Amino acid sequence: MVHSRNTVTAAALTAGLFLLTACGGDDGGSAAADGSGDTVEVGVLFAGSLSDQGFMQSGHLGYQRAEKTHAGKATFSKAEQIAAADYEQALVRFATSSDLVISLGGQTDAAVRKVAPRFPKVKFVEIGGPADGKPLANLALYDPQQAQAAFLSGAASALVSEKDTVGFVGGAELPAIVNASKEFANGAKAAAPGVKILPPQYPGDFNDVAKAKQSALADFGAGADVLGQILNLGNKGLAQAATQRGGKVIGGPIPGTCGTDPAYAGYVTTDIGAEIEYAVEHALAGTWKAENVKFGLTADEPANDIELCDADPADQATLDGLKQQIADGKITTL
Repeated sequence: MVHSRNTVTAAALTAGLFLLTACGGDDGGSAAADGSGDTVEVGVLFAGSLSDQGFMQSGHLGYQRAEKTHAGKATFSKAEQIAAADYEQALVRFATSSDLVISLGGQTDAAVRKVAPRFPKVKFVEIGGPADGKPLANLALYDPQQAQAAFLSGAASALVSEKDTVGFVGGAELPAIVNASKEFANGAKAAAPGVKILPPQYPGDFNDVAKAKQSALADFGAGADVLGQILNLGNKGLAQAATQRGGKVIGGPIPGTCGTDPAYAGYVTTDIGAEIEYAVEHALAGTWKAENVKFGLTADEPANDIELCDADPADQATLDGLKQQIADGKITTL
């Protein structure tokens, strides 16, 4: 069994790759998976850092909540900052000793689709993969609807912009991030039809502060004064560029406190961790399904939101109206 609160680092995983591959089987699953155990074993793969101030950290907050809520009923294990070449081996490690394996990040999509069929008794969940992805017999896909959050970010950026020019920086040119860039533009136009939207920037890394700053400086130099983003540690680079050029950034997915950093004009909230909690709750209740689940404003418990700092009442009303249209299905996002 995987021990509770066990964290696997990239170095430890690399050292044990041969062993992990060798102990993988065609059936897989822990004792609990076949009904002989007392607790549900949960393994979670965080492709990035748990302190990235972004997608992974948001997910980890939910991991911690689930660990506390279900103490005695479920035990948890996690791996973080795993190299792309090692995703498959990490997933195999979890699958040989877990009932539920959760993989965070669309960059893990190919690996989880390769591993899941090898362990038919194990439940798999991928969070943040392609929005149009298809579940497998034992693989559920959870969509945090980052594109929906990006729509709100675009709307907020356009409302705040004094130059009527905005831009978007996404960590990598993955399908979900490309869709988010498109919805950022749609949100900006919905809030301010005459706004100019610069082509999206993809520095190729969610965590590279220097590359993110370079992208932001290019956008500020091209006339933008507000930027939306889907970055992790790269967020710091955008804030640095905004401070240097007198611009603004829409932060998130973890909301900050308005006023603590003048570079941020507001924050988008995307609660990735709520999806980990959802998966664990349904696994414990015996109601887990291999399905595509949409979260966000159209869900029963919305996990997307937007907060403007020092918002003009008219701007806030516009944002609230757009949020309601999304919740009502009058505005749909990719």
